[in-house]
Amino acid sequence: MKNRLPVLLILATVIIDAMGIGLILPVMPDLIREVTGGDLGAAAIWGGVLSTVFAFMQFLCGPLLGNLSDRFGRRPVLLISLTVMSADYVIMALAQNIWVLVIGRIVAGITAATYATAMAYMADISSAQDKARAFGIVGAGVGIGFVLGPAMGGILGQFGTRAPFWAAALLAGGNALLGYMVLKETVSAANRRTFEWRRANPLGALYALNHLPTMTKLLVVFFLYQVAAAVYPAIWAYFVTERFAWEEGMIGLSLSTYGLCYAIVQAALIAPTIKWFGNRRAVIIGLALEVFALIYIGFVPTGMLLLMGIPIAALASVGLPALQGIMSRRVADDAQGELQGISSSLTSLAHVLAPLVMTQAFAYFSADHAPLYLPGAPFLLAAVLMVLSLGVFMNSRRGT
Repeated sequence: MKNRLPVLLILATVIIDAMGIGLILPVMPDLIREVTGGDLGAAAIWGGVLSTVFAFMQFLCGPLLGNLSDRFGRRPVLLISLTVMSADYVIMALAQNIWVLVIGRIVAGITAATYATAMAYMADISSAQDKARAFGIVGAGVGIGFVLGPAMGGILGQFGTRAPFWAAALLAGGNALLGYMVLKETVSAANRRTFEWRRANPLGALYALNHLPTMTKLLVVFFLYQVAAAVYPAIWAYFVTERFAWEEGMIGLSLSTYGLCYAIVQAALIAPTIKWFGNRRAVIIGLALEVFALIYIGFVPTGMLLLMGIPIAALASVGLPALQGIMSRRVADDAQGELQGISSSLTSLAHVLAPLVMTQAFAYFSADHAPLYLPGAPFLLAAVLMVLSLGVFMNSRRGT
């Protein structure tokens, strides 16, 4: 890193953003049941719809925002996104029916560029050998945010399902104000590129990557990983409510526990893991641990054993920054925003597909008429996808 101040500013941005997301997770099952009047299975399906529309808009707009940040800078894209995000939380806090929540998630999906822009910012200020470590720092910020956010959401949820949304709106607004005052631009004449609609088209951008043979398999690995990992935000709150009858406070505690473990792994273990094993082996280790963690959660019999398995699930996250570092090193410096925009689109596409499939699987296997009562079925499905991801990576070109 050339200096620490930009890193600290981006870290604060990601932490506050993740806090806003984590704040609302513990109350989503109750909020959806409140506005729809349905049961938990129906609430999970609606939760999948909300996640899907959000992710679909991210898929459509991710390359656009990534390319806009390559042309006009990271700073304006980040500040506008945060401002609209704050307004979106206000809309959700006031929602009285499910369709207002749907509209709110559409708006949020259009402007949810904070993570991808933060990743591009970190790529701008990092040398080639430090990129994986830089992405690990961003991941640590997400983990810290998920420590604080769910814990606060579980507490605030005791005062009503809307309280966490007001808190999230304040956090996002405060984050925008902080960024306006102190965030400096990293796009200069040396790494600025012209804006082209061809690169901003999500389908066109993905098609263009077919002409990059060194990237194709890595992007398949990344996509399968994201589909599998999407089971956590899509299902967790509904799964623990159904399986262990946890309420908002316990849901928040479990998410905070994962966030704490995740932050420790990202902040303290990414660099030594890559140093000891190299990027390629770090990816293999991470994917293998993901498979084990997902199978464990799928069959875990008690809430206490679930909590005990959370550190293993967090440790599995060592693979993703290594994979992102490999991908980032294979593109030019003036295309980092485009790469992160495309990565964001792949993540969003995964989050379009996964919530619908995972929530349907949960609703089916947790229903009274299910041939087999298995609320953890979505995690087992995710484990199968993670095995496929590992297989593709093992078959990819070595020397990474």
